[in-house]
Amino acid sequence: MSTGAMRRAQLVTPFGVGAMSVLVNGTSVITAGLDHWYEPDDASSLALEEYQEHDWRLEARLRVSEFRLPPDYRYQGQANDNRNVKLTVPVLRFPRWCFCMFCKRLELSTLTMQQAVVCKDKKHADWKYKPRMSQVPFVAVCAAGHLDDFPFDKWVHRAHRPPCNGTLRLKSLGGGGLEGQRVVCDGCQNERSLRGITEARFVNGDEHTNLSDQLSSPDDPYLCTGARPWLAKLEGACGQPMRGALRAAGNVYFPKVESSIYLPRKEGAVSAEMHDLMRHPAVSTTMRTLHSIFGASLEVERLRDQLLKNVPPELFGPISDDELIAGYRDLLGVGEEEPASGEESDAELLTGDDEWRYPEFQHIRETPKDDYLTATNPGIHHDLDAHLERVRSVDVLRETRALRGFTRVRDDVLKLSAGKALLRREPLPPVQDWLPAYVVKGEGIYFELDPAGLAAWEARAEVQARAQGIADHYGHVASQRGLQDRSLTPRFVLLHTLGHLLINELIFACGYSSASLRERLYVSATPGREMAGLLIYTAAGDSEGTMGGLVRMARPDNLRSVFASAISDARWCSTDPVCMDAGEKGQGPDSCNLAACHGCALLPETSCEEFNRFLDRGLVVGTFADPTLGYFSMLA
Repeated sequence: MSTGAMRRAQLVTPFGVGAMSVLVNGTSVITAGLDHWYEPDDASSLALEEYQEHDWRLEARLRVSEFRLPPDYRYQGQANDNRNVKLTVPVLRFPRWCFCMFCKRLELSTLTMQQAVVCKDKKHADWKYKPRMSQVPFVAVCAAGHLDDFPFDKWVHRAHRPPCNGTLRLKSLGGGGLEGQRVVCDGCQNERSLRGITEARFVNGDEHTNLSDQLSSPDDPYLCTGARPWLAKLEGACGQPMRGALRAAGNVYFPKVESSIYLPRKEGAVSAEMHDLMRHPAVSTTMRTLHSIFGASLEVERLRDQLLKNVPPELFGPISDDELIAGYRDLLGVGEEEPASGEESDAELLTGDDEWRYPEFQHIRETPKDDYLTATNPGIHHDLDAHLERVRSVDVLRETRALRGFTRVRDDVLKLSAGKALLRREPLPPVQDWLPAYVVKGEGIYFELDPAGLAAWEARAEVQARAQGIADHYGHVASQRGLQDRSLTPRFVLLHTLGHLLINELIFACGYSSASLRERLYVSATPGREMAGLLIYTAAGDSEGTMGGLVRMARPDNLRSVFASAISDARWCSTDPVCMDAGEKGQGPDSCNLAACHGCALLPETSCEEFNRFLDRGLVVGTFADPTLGYFSMLA
């Protein structure tokens, strides 16, 4: 195992369980599973309540009893009571293959080796200090989420069971591609280039990779063994094609993070003080015990009596009976329907974003008043009346982001059960299960498009044709890579692009850093759940989340100025006419953008819900050929 420092939020994304990172000493490590995340040297010093977080909607969606913040390392004596000292998140050395910078020798080390690997080649026999070996930059991945060391020995010998045990060397013959990297065996003098190890293709819907088909022969493919080194399991069962990859490549790890804006079960019923009280271990434990016995029929007198036996009475002085029972119901979901079970509901659970976000849409569009969600109506400038239905100044919000799994090779749909199985060696029952998460408290601006104006705009044939161009590009990519189809409507592209344009303008107007703002889309054309809203909020968990800058910009005059500047800037990109002309054929990731580039509409990927795809200024402000095409074409 190795040591290093990392921010807590990074242990949810992008360096969560199963992700590789590089420590300051140059060691490449992989974040271990959740099985041993909270194991201090002294078990009696562990106080999990400091890390436990709750969001009743997200807990039901992900079928867990709680979320836990990644542990922060504390030195002995740093805390007055020495609780939670020396807690760490374990990591393992990966990849295991190492090579010598001088003699190019390859050697397979172990996952848990603490000391540096030194080269023992005879060429260094007279050296006073043996040279330290570096980890290779190559790994092997499969679409089922497994990860393994690249099979250098099998590749160079073109055999699943190499007949030769000679010393292997990784030599570079120059050039910028993999064709210049060659594996050489000293024993049998075999050598082979790494050219093509990352390539793959689909044949009649089946995936074929060069690594699997060409390691030995297409008739005897090299298939995945199901290795999960982050769980210290180097064998399993899989059988899917393997492909080579650079360990830092973008397709090696796609974290699946579910986020939720906290919604109170009953507005104003549970205060922030009551939420803090429920963090007390005796309070939460007592409530869970009573819930297992009495469920929804528990009376508040019995609840208070049991709590007073375990908790100092002064904590309950300001807590009324109504708030106490409301806190009990909020913590344990009393009175809520249990989530459905089974494979079909499992798939729906993770893909039904319309249904999942509709309750948030219903709450935020009103004026909720709660310690964890507060919004007010600042009014709308008369210049925006024709385009916007409502604007809300979200003074307080609380977002929970939880890691529920990851994919490799493709950022595809991942079932909940499959994702959680990748995070730990053995599954936990739902009453004990938990997932790593972090909480962001901040503020934002919410606005909704005018439904009548939006419907008239969407009905135009030229608008539908332009949005269909993006859908066609994505459909072509989805069919090639085996991705799930999705509906890309004009209102989705419009709101998504508008969010990017406004964030870019707010960065300049308010002085926020480029990655501190984030979008949240509420878009649906499903009958009974129609949505056309956008929330722009602070994504960083530091002081920028509570400065009040976004709340101030929601005022009518300020918001009018922001809209006018964003729309004006969108009419002409710094790379136009190239950006607008290139957009006619598609550009950006997977050619899924039209008129959108780094000069006008792209954001840091942490701020975007769609990895900077499905953007088009043309649907916002119009094109050179048709200036009236955009929804906001007539906004001065």
